[in-house]
Amino acid sequence: MASVAIAGLSKRFGTTTVLAPTDLSIEDGEFVVIVGPSGCGKSTLLRLIAGLEEPSTGSIAIGGRDVTHAAPADRGLAMVFQSYALYPHLTVAENIAFPLKVAKRPGADIAARVAAVAESLDLTTLLARRPGALSGGQRQRVSIARAIVREPQVLLLDEPLSNLDAELRVRMRHEFARLHARLATTMIYVTHDQLEAMTLANRIVVMSEGRIEQVGAPLDLYAAPATLHVARAIGSPGMNLMPAMIEEADADGVTVRLPDGHAVRASVAGAAGTTVMLGVRPEHLVPDAAGPFAGPVELFERLGPLSFAHLGARGAIGTVVAQLPGDRRVTLGETLAFGIAPDRVHLFGPDGRALPRLPA
Repeated sequence: MASVAIAGLSKRFGTTTVLAPTDLSIEDGEFVVIVGPSGCGKSTLLRLIAGLEEPSTGSIAIGGRDVTHAAPADRGLAMVFQSYALYPHLTVAENIAFPLKVAKRPGADIAARVAAVAESLDLTTLLARRPGALSGGQRQRVSIARAIVREPQVLLLDEPLSNLDAELRVRMRHEFARLHARLATTMIYVTHDQLEAMTLANRIVVMSEGRIEQVGAPLDLYAAPATLHVARAIGSPGMNLMPAMIEEADADGVTVRLPDGHAVRASVAGAAGTTVMLGVRPEHLVPDAAGPFAGPVELFERLGPLSFAHLGARGAIGTVVAQLPGDRRVTLGETLAFGIAPDRVHLFGPDGRALPRLPA
């Protein structure tokens, strides 16, 4: 196990900056998930930590040791890729043992480690098979076993579930959570799936356009997104966002005016005349016949105990998704209206940063 300290780390390809100077500290034994859209720099950051890319500036320390320019094999880490990267002509046991054979470990040690790792990942009965005879989930478990067999200080995972179907993704999320609890190894996990981030991470790193937008515990980022990028990245369904203008400000908050003329109160500090983006989460909307969020039901999703009503024409300004109880009956075209408590409203300024919330 080891901490990871990143200071001023950046990466440029020619004149294109794919990772702006970045600082990030990861504690010993943490499970950190880096999340963001394609092209945001998250995989580049992981590859820099792994030593697969040379940084343009900055430094990387693992366990207090500077590894900025160290070879990947000398960093005390292992990496799991989304493509599994197994040797098709080797058995499961031989695939798992491969890193130990390269390291010239004694045969008895190799056999003991392979058996222990296989048991921890429920692979014992598959050791004699080849990758072609395994399911996607089994192959991914083999790739994880091969990564942890050398007992790395840090385990890096680059979108390891992206090639699996929905049911297997859920099952493998449980596997990763169990594995981290059992090994207590420092894990850095890259994904574009915010559900994976919310369910697995001790802390989430949200990235956008080559920069870290916010770092924090999953529920902290959900409750208080620092920027519009974080608001869009965290929450499923996503936060409803629409343009507005601060009309009045007082000691208790602000009144904002929506494009359709409705007014909304927010427990936020701001100045009258400021153009903002208003954000409300579907689960915070409450039925209110006189509420400011209203429109005909264009789509209705029934998902067991919960349902979601999509109000307004698809793609139009002011389109809103509202959460309803699963037993609520709704007819397409029916008009629904919702309100929201002022302390549940998020406002983001012209720079995309959240306006400060007032204390409760």
